[in-house]
Order: sequence, then structure tokens, then C-alpha cells
Amino acid sequence: MNLKPSKTSTVIIVDKGKGSTKTLQVKTKHISRIKHYAAGILALILTLSGAIIYLENQNMAQQEETLRALAQINQLKKSVPAPAAAAPQVKKTNNAQSYIQDIQSKLQSINTYLRKRGLKGFSTKGVGGGDGNGAESKLTDNEKYSAYDEYLDRLLHAVAFTPMGYPKISSLTSYFGYRSDPFESDHAEFHPGIDFKGERGDAAKCTADGRVVGAGWNGGYGNCVRIAHTNGFETLYGHLSRITVHIGQKVTAGEKIGEIGSTGRSTGNHLHYEVRKNGKPVNPISYLSLNK
Repeated sequence: MNLKPSKTSTVIIVDKGKGSTKTLQVKTKHISRIKHYAAGILALILTLSGAIIYLENQNMAQQEETLRALAQINQLKKSVPAPAAAAPQVKKTNNAQSYIQDIQSKLQSINTYLRKRGLKGFSTKGVGGGDGNGAESKLTDNEKYSAYDEYLDRLLHAVAFTPMGYPKISSLTSYFGYRSDPFESDHAEFHPGIDFKGERGDAAKCTADGRVVGAGWNGGYGNCVRIAHTNGFETLYGHLSRITVHIGQKVTAGEKIGEIGSTGRSTGNHLHYEVRKNGKPVNPISYLSLNK
């Protein structure tokens, strides 16, 4: 007589220390598939590990691209002579045009670096020189150099001190504006920033040069860092598990200011990020790229 296999199996757990045993009923099919389950879990762990390593590498590469762009802008700024000394150095129109074209070429290279970082580039149209058909063609060499000098000043200031880019390279889990309260789903609340997905201990990085004006516990924000920039801008980084800067410290774009966590009014590990203009929250999405 053939016996049908039992649908359940009994697993006996022996506690050697106490000399007692416990039994656990498990479906037999699960025991037979345990190798498959283990392989699936291992594959998931490897996939997640690979994704984390990839995102970290992308983050580092993009920060390097931004620093390289800043260095090139600085180099360009230094290479533009003072308007008063420009004319004697450039005696021929062809040389002047070549000089302007060289600057435009380098500015396009900086555009390329910014686009690789996921940032919108900037336009050089109408800065100086032009295409020879507009009002720009009537500018003297001194006026052209002066125009580029002023433009590079503004560009360097915008890249260095305006909050832009990502404090954490990851997907967004919550956006700016009204949303359902995560603690009371039947209520709505205004969310003054955006949330980036992350794990406890992941680095949170400053998005512009500035000075730390807040570093500590801040109510519902938990462990929080606030950084003041120029032109009335301020950025805020909330729910940190650890703060790595102090009040009064000067920081630069891409510098680590803390580690992601879930402190304060939070339902899980993530980075809360705000951009404020003259004390009022504005949509950070508008500052993830240039010229918006």
C-alpha cells in the first residue's frame, strides 16, 4: 500500500542549555524548497548590495564632476584680463574672436560636466561677441572682455552658492506640498521639502557653499542641520542619525554634513531636505538644476 506524503512536517527544536524541546509544524513543501528559498534570499542580498555600491559610485563621480566644473570656472575667471588691460593685448580682430571662442568652448565643457551631474546647463548666448549680426558685433574688445568678466562672476557665484543638485543620490519618497499625514492618514499636512530614500548611516551632503547656522535637535525634524547660503538661501537636512558639522562651520558643496536616520517625527530612515528663500520654504525640485 502506497502512503501519501504528509502535508505537514514536525520540526523539533532542542534547547541544550535548558534541556527542553519545542515542536514547530511546517508544511512539508516548504522544507523541500528550502534550498530554493536560500538561493532566492542570497540573490536578493547580492542585488541590493550591488545597487548600493553602484549608487555610491555614481554619487562620488557626480560630486567630482561638480568640483571639476567649479575648478574650470575659477580658471576661466582668472584667465579673463581686466578690461583696461585687454585692448593692448589683443591687436587684431581675429585674435579677439579666437579668444572669445576659446572661452565659449570652455564654458560648453562646463555645461557638459553639469549635465552629467543631472543639472541643466546655462546659455552663453548674448554674453559677448555674438554671431556678428546683432548688437554684440558693435562691442569693442574691452566691452566684450568686460561682459565675459561679469558673466563669469555671476556664473561662479551661482554654481558655488546657490543650492542645487542632490544631497543624496536616490529616489524621492515624498514631494513638496500638501500630502496625507503619515501618522494620521485622514488628515492632510503641508510638507515643506522633499524626502530622499536612504538607509541609516548613508551620507547626507551639502548642496552649496555656506555656513552652518543650526546643528542639533529641532523638534519634529529630529537631528537637523541648517546651512545659510548667499542671496537669502538656506538649506535644511532633517531626521539625521548623526551630525558631523557644528554651528559656525563653513562648508562647501558636496561636503558631508551628517548621516541619514529616522529621528524626530519620522516613520522610517530617509533624508528630509528643504530649500528656503528669505525664510520661506520653496520647492527644492526647482533647485535640482540650474536656470529654473
